[in-house]
Amino acid sequence: MPVTSEDTGVWGSDIFAEMLRGLGVKYVALNPGSSFRGLHDSLVNKLGNRDPQMLLCLHEEHAVAIAHGYAKVTGEPLAVILHSNVGLMHGSMSIFNAWCDRVPMLVYGATGPVDAALRRPWIDWLHTCRDQGALIRNYVKWDDQPGSMEAALESMLRADVIARTEPTGPTYVSFDVSIQEKKHAEAPALPDFSRFRPPLPAAPSAEGVAQAAALLTQAKRPVVLAGRVSRDPVDWARRVALVEALGAEVLTDIRIGASFPTDHPQHRGKPSFFIDDVSGEVLRQADVILSLDWLDLAGTLKLAGKLEARVIQASLDHQLHNGWGMEHQALPALDLHLACAPDVATHALADALGVGGGDAPADLPVKPAFDAPAEETPLDIMTLAGALGQGLDGICASMVRLPLGWAGESWHFRHPLDFLGYDGGGGIGSGPGMLIGAALALKDSDRLPVAVLGDGDFMMAASAFWTAAHYGTPFLAVVSNNQSFYNDEVHQERVAVERNRPVENKWIGQRIGDPDIDIAAVARAQGCEGIGPVSTAGELVEAVRKGIEMVKAGKSVVIDAHVQPGYNPNMVAGLTRSE
Repeated sequence: MPVTSEDTGVWGSDIFAEMLRGLGVKYVALNPGSSFRGLHDSLVNKLGNRDPQMLLCLHEEHAVAIAHGYAKVTGEPLAVILHSNVGLMHGSMSIFNAWCDRVPMLVYGATGPVDAALRRPWIDWLHTCRDQGALIRNYVKWDDQPGSMEAALESMLRADVIARTEPTGPTYVSFDVSIQEKKHAEAPALPDFSRFRPPLPAAPSAEGVAQAAALLTQAKRPVVLAGRVSRDPVDWARRVALVEALGAEVLTDIRIGASFPTDHPQHRGKPSFFIDDVSGEVLRQADVILSLDWLDLAGTLKLAGKLEARVIQASLDHQLHNGWGMEHQALPALDLHLACAPDVATHALADALGVGGGDAPADLPVKPAFDAPAEETPLDIMTLAGALGQGLDGICASMVRLPLGWAGESWHFRHPLDFLGYDGGGGIGSGPGMLIGAALALKDSDRLPVAVLGDGDFMMAASAFWTAAHYGTPFLAVVSNNQSFYNDEVHQERVAVERNRPVENKWIGQRIGDPDIDIAAVARAQGCEGIGPVSTAGELVEAVRKGIEMVKAGKSVVIDAHVQPGYNPNMVAGLTRSE
C-alpha cells in the first residue's frame, strides 16, 4: 500500500482520478510515462491505488490486451493509459484488435503541453502532437483532446457512454499535461454519474419482428448462425430456447467465443475459422437463415456455394463501418435486416413466438470430444487437445484462447464462459495479455482460466507474464510449441506448388529453432511457474495436473508442449482456399 499522503490541494489530475472512480473503473493498465505523471500521482497519492487499482505492464500493447481480455469476460470496459504519441503507437495494434472484436475499452492518453511556451526543451516537443487521436481515429468509436478541465470532464463521460453503447468498442481521450498539473483552488462538483449511462438498447420494429417470425415459423429447414452475442447466461438460455422452438440447426464460429452449446443435438458442424463440409451442406439445404451478428456473413455464404435461403440479419455492426478498414468484411445480400443487437432480436422473436426463458446454463467440468491418446503418443495439435482434456478432467475451465490450428470438434462448449474467442484483428502477440485480463476478471470465480497459445504468440508478448505474477493472477497456459510460424509454412507451400518450386524449402524463414527457445525458462524469468518441455500425451497430462495444483495455490503457470508442426485438415483447406 502507498504511504499516506497529506492534503496538498487539488490538482487537475486529482479530478481525473476521481472521475475514473465515479465511472466505476476497477483497474487501470499502464506502462509509466511522464506525459501522465500527474495522473499517476493522483491515482497513487489521492486515491490510494484502489478503485481503480493500477496494473503495471512492461509494454503498452500488453496493457491494452489485458483490457481486451477483461472485457471479453465481463462486458465492462477496463481503463488503459498510454504515454503520449509513443505509447499510443505501441498500443495501437492491440487497440485495433479490440476494435475488430467489438469490445468496450476506455483508453486514455496524454500529450505534452499544447501551449508551446510551456514545453520543456527536446522531450516535450517529441511527445506533443497537434492531433494525437489521428493515429487511431479509424479504429476507435470516438476520440477527443479536450482543452480545459470542464471539457475534459465531459469528454470522460462521453467516452464512457460511447464505449458501452452497442455496438461496443474502444474510445480514446488525450489529456494535455498542463491541465493535469494545474492547481485548483477547489475541486469542481463531480457529475451525477447515474445520469450519464448508455442509452437503452434499440428495439427492432414490430413490423420487422413479425416478418422475421413469419419467415422462421414457415421455414422447413431454418438455420441460426450464432455470432457475436453476449456472455449473459439469460441471453444464452433464451437463444437455446428459441432454437429448440424453431427446430432450427445451428452453426457457431471459433473466432468469436461460445454462443451455443456445441453438444446440443441441433448444433451442426464444428466451430472453426472456416466452415467445413457439414456446415456448408447445412447452409445449402436451408430455406431461412437467421444471422445473429455472424462474423463475415457474406464470406460464409459465399464459401457455402449456391443458396436458396432467405437471409435475416440481426446486427448493429454497420454503425461502425468506415472507409479506412475492411474489417467489416463483404456486404451480405439480405432479405430482412433487424437493426438491433442480436440478443435484443432473440428476445423479441422469442416473445413474438411465445417462447419461454429457457434453462440457465450450468458451470460444468470441461467436456473434450476427443478420446485421451495413449501416454506414449507424440503431441500434435489433435493429440494435445485430447491430453489437455484428460488433464483437466473434473475441472470447470474457461478456455480463454485457442491457437489458429485448433480442431473445433475436439472440445464442447456448454456455457458462455467456456470459450472466449480469438483476438479480433489477427494481431499476433495479444494472447498473453488477453489471458491475463480474462484471468483477472475470473479471479474470484470458480472457473480455471486456461489458454492454449502458439509459441510465436507467446514470445511476442512473454514479458506480459510478469504482470500476472506481480499481481498474483492464477491461470494455466499451455504453449503449443511447434517451433515455427507454421501458418506461413502453409502459405509458402502453396506458393511453391503453384510455381513448381521445392516445397521442402517452406520452413526457411519460418522455423523458430537453432537455438530452440526454452519457453518454461522464459516463463520462470517473469516470475511464473514454468513446466516442460513435454512432448508426449502422458507427459502433458501429468504437467496439466501438476499445473492445476499450482493454479489453485494462486500461481501463474506456463507449460511448454512441443508439438509436431501441422494443422487440422479443415484449417489447412480454409487457409489455402482461393475462392
